[in-house]
Amino acid sequence: QVQLVESGGGLVQPGGSLRLSCAASGGFFSLYVMGWYRQAPGKEREFVALITSGGRTNYADSVKGRFTISRDNAKNTVYLQMNSLKPDDTAVYYCNAETFYWGQGTQVFVSS
Repeated sequence: QVQLVESGGGLVQPGGSLRLSCAASGGFFSLYVMGWYRQAPGKEREFVALITSGGRTNYADSVKGRFTISRDNAKNTVYLQMNSLKPDDTAVYYCNAETFYWGQGTQVFVSS
C-alpha cells in the first residue's frame, strides 16, 4: 500500500512561486512514475506533470516553462516547483503514483 502526503500549498500573489512536496511511503518509490494533477473549483481533475523512474519529464502545455517536476529517490519525495503563478493555477494539487495511488491534495490559491 502506497501512501502519499502532499505539502507546500498556500496563498501566493500572481507572479510568485511555490514548491509542492509529496512524500511517499510503502512500495518502491524509485520505480514509480510520479505525477502531479490539479482540480480547480467546478472543473475536472487535470494532468500537470509527471516524472519517470529514469527522470524523464512531461508537462501540460499550460504549465510548460513555469513548472518543474523533480524527484529525490533517497527521500522518497517528488517536488513541483511552480514559478510565475497565475490566478488560473488556483486549484487543489494532487500527487499521484503509477496513475493509481493518490494523495489527499494541497490547496494552492493565487490571488492579489
